[in-house]
Amino acid sequence: MKDIVSSNPPIIQSSNLTKNNVPCSSNPPILQSSNLPKNNVPCSSNPPIIQSSNLPKLRILVTGSSGFVGKNLVANLRTIQNGTNKTRNIQIEEIYEYDIDTPKEKLDEFCKNCNFVFNLAGVNRPKEQSEFMQGNFGFAEQLLNTLKKYNNKCPVMLSSSIQATLQGRFANSEYGKSKLAGEELFFNYAKETNTKVLVYRFPNLFGKWCKPNYNSAVATFCYNISRNLPITVSNPNNELELLYIDDLVEEMFNALENKEHRSVDGKYCYVPTTHKATLGEIVDLLNQFKQQPKTLQMPQIPNESFAKKLYSTYLSYLPKEEVCFPLKMNIDDRGSFTELLKTINSGQFSVNISKPGITKGQHWHNTKWEFFIVVSGKARIEQRRIGTDEILTFEVSGENIQAVHMLPGYTHNIINLSDTENLVTLMWANEQFSSNKPDTFFEKV
Repeated sequence: MKDIVSSNPPIIQSSNLTKNNVPCSSNPPILQSSNLPKNNVPCSSNPPIIQSSNLPKLRILVTGSSGFVGKNLVANLRTIQNGTNKTRNIQIEEIYEYDIDTPKEKLDEFCKNCNFVFNLAGVNRPKEQSEFMQGNFGFAEQLLNTLKKYNNKCPVMLSSSIQATLQGRFANSEYGKSKLAGEELFFNYAKETNTKVLVYRFPNLFGKWCKPNYNSAVATFCYNISRNLPITVSNPNNELELLYIDDLVEEMFNALENKEHRSVDGKYCYVPTTHKATLGEIVDLLNQFKQQPKTLQMPQIPNESFAKKLYSTYLSYLPKEEVCFPLKMNIDDRGSFTELLKTINSGQFSVNISKPGITKGQHWHNTKWEFFIVVSGKARIEQRRIGTDEILTFEVSGENIQAVHMLPGYTHNIINLSDTENLVTLMWANEQFSSNKPDTFFEKV
């Protein structure tokens, strides 16, 4: 898996004009993180913005609003509209949602009043091949004609697909042909009306709310693996390009701020961050995620990585019975000790419960070190350097939460000072416990 810079517009499937979730893409992801080249417009990654009262109030039409992309876009547009998302310099007055079950007369009303259009409507799994052209080209034509009817020259975004290249395995794609026809329709509309159009060719899409067992391998893998259902991988070495839904939504926000990313010739728009991974790599990651409740091992998920985004996607498909899982409590007459989470490079987390008056610990480590954080109750923590008599003493409580280092080469303990209440301590160690090399030696403080 690799991170790369993508300077050209990606392509693939968009959301459908259907009641159901429009599936992401027909192919599984690719693990490739592209970061914006210097000569392109940067994404917006700035801290929260104080919105100007002079900003134009947007009335946004979203077609295909019940599809995969549409649902995610509308949900996030509403966070801006209601003020819970303050990271963008955007003011939204209305969000018009249009889909296959919307009364047809609403299209006239929305096209008359809107001042920005996201056209996400389309067909990608029809019963007849001819429906591709009618659903993708036909509706696009209807939309643009309705805008012309009201002389509405607002910006219009088109969700197209990488299949519109008609290259390689897409050479004979009827879906690709219909998307290409839609693109040409938009480009001609721009020339005819002097209107700004934004044509995005999306690669394979993935993320929450994508319909499984439809046309997205990632959605299907996530759904089936989370439910112990079989999956089919035709070629584990098949590498695919993938666009995460949240990255797509952020680019749509860029478009609303007139900061969209465009190819060098300016013809196409694109989302600057994509990922590449093989089918085998994707399945391997998902199986690691599946095992996490049993092993407590958290896979490496660096910020903005494909693994992080795939993990979030996988979790969104968990059935209710998998959302909550038991942890092994090691219980004795002193209380309990429970491992919570293990990491590859950053140690492990545990929780320790001590009964009233109980002293725990009384050991030291050569290299291992820990944090003790009392979250409930009152305790005294004592540490003594091996070979000396000097004792470091710290009194801590859940009423004033502090973190105390357990120093290498110091024997240490923790004493519950209460006669009636349990002491609850969150513990972090810089390495996972290994029975082959415990680095733990008994000695009273």
